[in-house]
Amino acid sequence: MPKRNSSVVGREFGNGVRYAIEQSGLTQRKLAELLGWQEAKISDLVQGKGGVDEVDLVRLLSYCRAPVADVEHLLALFRESREKGWLLFPEDGVPERLRSLIEQEQLASKIIVWSMNLIPGLLQIAGYIRAVAEKSARLKPADIDAFIRAKLERQAILRPGREFVFYVHEQALRLPVGGPDVMRSQLNHLHTMLVRRYITFRVVPTSIGAHAGLASSFVQLRYEKFEPVVYIENHNTGLFLEDKASLDMYAEALKGLDRDALDAEQSRELITSILF
Repeated sequence: MPKRNSSVVGREFGNGVRYAIEQSGLTQRKLAELLGWQEAKISDLVQGKGGVDEVDLVRLLSYCRAPVADVEHLLALFRESREKGWLLFPEDGVPERLRSLIEQEQLASKIIVWSMNLIPGLLQIAGYIRAVAEKSARLKPADIDAFIRAKLERQAILRPGREFVFYVHEQALRLPVGGPDVMRSQLNHLHTMLVRRYITFRVVPTSIGAHAGLASSFVQLRYEKFEPVVYIENHNTGLFLEDKASLDMYAEALKGLDRDALDAEQSRELITSILF
């Protein structure tokens, strides 16, 4: 079956409209009657396909009695929904920063992570997250506990039904984040997680020098129904890439990491050697 042409921002917009309708207590059929639309028009809207203008959207949200803040947020997403790629400037309240990535991870059937400096977020323990957060330039001290909760809740996705592949540089395993006790607990947690058959963990060793992932860390999300996307982030922004040229470039980087990395068994042995 061909994959649907649907952007990340379009899907988030559609989810927001669906939530507004659900909160109103109206069915899609009843809402269509009130608006004088075909029900299929609302169905397309909640699937992120568009088919309306801003006036139509405001009318729909008015019938749903959506809060003003939600209306403004959905209008902003609507204006972005025809772009290929989506640059996020997160608002205050750090857990919101993760929301778009979490929603896309929940849709994905395969998640491939390349992490150059840190243990990947999906595999981090609370003490490790706290140590990283306390050094972050973007986090206020009052936000740290909420940030840790959001990161740990995100890890609920690590269950059968999806495939996870982690490429991690050896320096991330040896960087003493939080001190020796935290790192020992973190590496022991990795050992525990790696017995799960749907998780593959491979280390790019320091000994090879230059490697295919030097440009940056990133996440590739693959879907059954949609084309893949790549997510990268820095201090204060997150970026979803969806254009073919960028996707091809990151696909080549993953091929290079596959060549450069130790196999899964060698990677486990390396973790053991660091622990003991």
